[in-house]
Amino acid sequence: MSWMQAWLQPWIMGGGLIDTIIALTLLEVAALLAYHHQTKRGLAPRDYLLNVASGLCLMLALRCAMLGSSGNLIAALLTGAGVAHAADIAWRLRRRT
Repeated sequence: MSWMQAWLQPWIMGGGLIDTIIALTLLEVAALLAYHHQTKRGLAPRDYLLNVASGLCLMLALRCAMLGSSGNLIAALLTGAGVAHAADIAWRLRRRT
């Protein structure tokens, strides 16, 4: 095993990679919110927050599964992802009519 594999494998399997992706996602949302708040331009929060919530729930469910969390917590996060996704789709469909 190379030194890179020796460093990457525990980082990935220990949840570090998913933690980094979650942190970057939250930074992106913060930047989008700040830009929209300051300029009244860019994406309105209602256009992406449900989608982001769904994605974050999925990432958290993956992290919990990787770290051996309870099945109830994983199921709750997956349910949250599904509810947020369904709400996002419903909102987009209502907006089209």
